[in-house]
Amino acid sequence: MKPVRKAVMPVAGLGTRVLPVAKSIPKNMLNVVDRPILSYVVEEAKAAGIEHICFITGRGQEAIEHYFDRQPEIEDALAAKGKTDLLEEMAGELLQPGQMSFVRQTAPLGLGHAVWCARDVIGDEPFAVILPDMLMDASPGALGQAISAYDQVGGNIIVVEAVPDSETHKYGVVSLAGREGRLNQMTGMVEKPAPGTAPSNLIVSGRYVLQPEIFEALSVHQKGAGGEIQLTDAMARLMTSQKFHALEYDGITYDCGDKIGLLRANVAFALKRPDLAPAARAAIELLLGNQAVL
Repeated sequence: MKPVRKAVMPVAGLGTRVLPVAKSIPKNMLNVVDRPILSYVVEEAKAAGIEHICFITGRGQEAIEHYFDRQPEIEDALAAKGKTDLLEEMAGELLQPGQMSFVRQTAPLGLGHAVWCARDVIGDEPFAVILPDMLMDASPGALGQAISAYDQVGGNIIVVEAVPDSETHKYGVVSLAGREGRLNQMTGMVEKPAPGTAPSNLIVSGRYVLQPEIFEALSVHQKGAGGEIQLTDAMARLMTSQKFHALEYDGITYDCGDKIGLLRANVAFALKRPDLAPAARAAIELLLGNQAVL
């Protein structure tokens, strides 16, 4: 069984749910406390043992490539002022030479199309897919949990989480052969089922381990929900010949492609920071107190 060494990060989305800011700033570069969303997700990938990340980009997203590059002017200024802690923090975010590549998705044709664009970089080996606007707070990280499950059972791993039945129509939903523990074999999946028709309350959460045969399933460029090429549809086709397991990961998901989800992530991560938590809590309590007065 080949190890999972590479990851695909589709970052070419238009960010329509966080407009108007996404007109000029890629949604994955929006801040959670003092770092962009993407920084946390890259950190998660590195912690899971990923050796190479393929970013699928679109027009106007050059800021992503610049962020993970050296910044000599800033580094020199920090060194001159003796701010070694900030220098070390910046250096810790960087990937090593040859550990990242950028592939252009020239049109927003869907998640499945974005993953298909990485076929030549990935080659003939299993790989991870990480949706970076889904910030998943877990220890070990969500992708690390998925790779551990892959090491256990092989095949394809889909990270899932439970949501209220009333919310299932918004997501891709999996069906299971049985539900015992956190890791179960899948029998199917459906993208955004009509209300009341979902096969379970387990939604696809944004972390996957997939076999390279998914590229052949995606190559037909068959459009699905929303008129886009859906990764969910290709996985359903591949499921007829390969095993898929759903992993209910242990953690909390923040949908940072949504304005309230991004706000929740900022509050939650600020409250987790020992250096910021007291001031953050006081600021939140003050705001809530002022609202109560109004």
